[in-house]
Amino acid sequence: MSKFKKDSGQKGAPGVSTASLPDIVFMLLFFFMVTTVMRETDLKVDVKKPEAEAVTRLEKKSLVDYIYIGPATTKYRSQYGAEPRIQLDDQIATQATEVGGFIQRKRAERDPKDIDFVTTSLKVDEKTTMGIVSRVKHELREVDALKINYSTSKKRVKN
Repeated sequence: MSKFKKDSGQKGAPGVSTASLPDIVFMLLFFFMVTTVMRETDLKVDVKKPEAEAVTRLEKKSLVDYIYIGPATTKYRSQYGAEPRIQLDDQIATQATEVGGFIQRKRAERDPKDIDFVTTSLKVDEKTTMGIVSRVKHELREVDALKINYSTSKKRVKN
């Protein structure tokens, strides 16, 4: 009578080690924390950008001030109505004359050597009339913000 069993040679496949699973989960968590950019502005207006064929990208987005023009979203429609509104950062402007103060406030926050390179990007809903856009452009001209672009989507080519 022996105390030990003989090795039959059939141990079976070893189980899958899950020891590295927490490391992988934390690596993914850090990756998403580092690469995720939080939205800086809460949009209060709907903007469906018009399409264009010749589209170029802006190089330095840190030197861009955004002005949104469009009808209020359904969340804010009872407060602001269905007429096109101007949104400056997180605030809805009641008049186009507030645009000049907004641009001057943004200039004061920037490095003085970058002010000449700042672009004002107009994100205008495709159904907005040109009257409100013309008033905003007039205010931009008043504060000498002459570098303007219109944000568009690239036109899709149908096959």
